[in-house]
Amino acid sequence: MAGRNLRMGRRDVIGALGAMGAAFALPSRAAPVAGAALDCVAVPEMTEGPFFVDENLERSDLKAGTTEPFVTEGLPLALEIGVFQLTGGTCAPLVSSQVDIWHASAEGVYSDERSGRIQDKDTVGEKYLRGYQRTGRNGVVTFATIYPGWYAGRTIHIHFKVRTIARSGRATHDFTSQLFFDDAINDAVLARSPYSKRGSRKVRNSNDGIYRRGGGSVLLLDARPAPHGKGYVATFNVGLRI
Repeated sequence: MAGRNLRMGRRDVIGALGAMGAAFALPSRAAPVAGAALDCVAVPEMTEGPFFVDENLERSDLKAGTTEPFVTEGLPLALEIGVFQLTGGTCAPLVSSQVDIWHASAEGVYSDERSGRIQDKDTVGEKYLRGYQRTGRNGVVTFATIYPGWYAGRTIHIHFKVRTIARSGRATHDFTSQLFFDDAINDAVLARSPYSKRGSRKVRNSNDGIYRRGGGSVLLLDARPAPHGKGYVATFNVGLRI
């Protein structure tokens, strides 16, 4: 890991994002304007895990191209991630960084993986719930995906990776971590079909080893019901000292 990696609190970055056209509601207290000093909080880097596959899929819709029912029938999730660079005490959008996400289906299964110790379903050749976007001038990427399911030994989570790419195509900085949901929301989602077909989970945030030892509480998504239609919208902002 090169340098410190920081997360900016949602309220602290809201002014900078709003000034650049990002679709955020203003918080109850005023936030600094773009370019002002921001109060950034360190974010822990977490394990990449066994299921990262560099598919080179540049896309926003991670549900496209599959008939897998545990994807097509999953609860929609609109995920927005902001990436910022901390320089001299100020935060600015990190333009053209590559943000990958990957996560399990409502069945708790990852695509393009052989069956094994963690999942007993062979999904080699499938590409669902994987992909990347490059940040624009506002530092933000958006993904249309589904609310993840759980699998044995883990709480519900989404993996993400931020890379800065040189003109040669080589990654010059690589930061990997995981995002989590409040367990009250997890409980509500898992009570619905198709998630409810799995039975009861045993691991929650409080007894997930990675969440508990890795500082998962600062990696909780700001998730809320979608304003129109079903599903959820979630946001998260990351600052990097590169």
